[in-house]
Amino acid sequence: MKPITRKRSFIAVSLSALLLSGCFNQPGLVKDDSYNRTKVGAVLGAIAGAVAGYNTKGKDKRKRAAIGAVLGAAAGAGIGYVLDKQANEVAEALGTGVENDPLAALDPERSIIVSKHPGYVHILFRDKMMFPFGSSKLRPSAKMKVLKVAKLLERYPQTIVGVAGFTDNVGSRSFNQKLSEKRARSVADLLSVNGYPHTKGCAFDKPIAPNDTAQNRALNRRVEVYLFANEASMVDPCVN
Repeated sequence: MKPITRKRSFIAVSLSALLLSGCFNQPGLVKDDSYNRTKVGAVLGAIAGAVAGYNTKGKDKRKRAAIGAVLGAAAGAGIGYVLDKQANEVAEALGTGVENDPLAALDPERSIIVSKHPGYVHILFRDKMMFPFGSSKLRPSAKMKVLKVAKLLERYPQTIVGVAGFTDNVGSRSFNQKLSEKRARSVADLLSVNGYPHTKGCAFDKPIAPNDTAQNRALNRRVEVYLFANEASMVDPCVN
């Protein structure tokens, strides 16, 4: 192996080791300064880049793998950084914090929950602060909240936006399906600053809690907004 190859390989391995350390720190309740997605994105990018570089035709596969790892790490870190930055900005604009604890969704006192995932930022809006009962018309206060997110999206024209509506199981499947779709579109209409979002009505699929009490049914009535880094990171909100 030539000296330059050893040097680049060492850089790639060192970078991965450095970024992997501390990847699982618990995020803060108000602002997440861990930038975990930046680190994870860099590691995954380094791995993908190394594999791609090694599999290209030509001689000196190790050299190309090392170069690919460095370039992939930079690209992956860039995507992760944008997600980390977006989540903090959205949480601050909505007057809340970044909360990645899955159990937060079971807290009825939390009307808005902003969380970060490997490929997207997730925003959960409770039904009670969004719409009057059985309606798809946004309350004025809720409209202001959504417009704040829309304003932030102007800074991120490459972000792919998804909006999904969810109901409880009271009433027919047909009624709840239509209501969830209308509510998703009401929110999507305000978020269409860089193109119209992907919308989906999930009715009472994927409940947060069993639909066995009034309190649990209230938890299940919600609208979720997804800010995807790219098409590859998109998920089906009714399933995942």
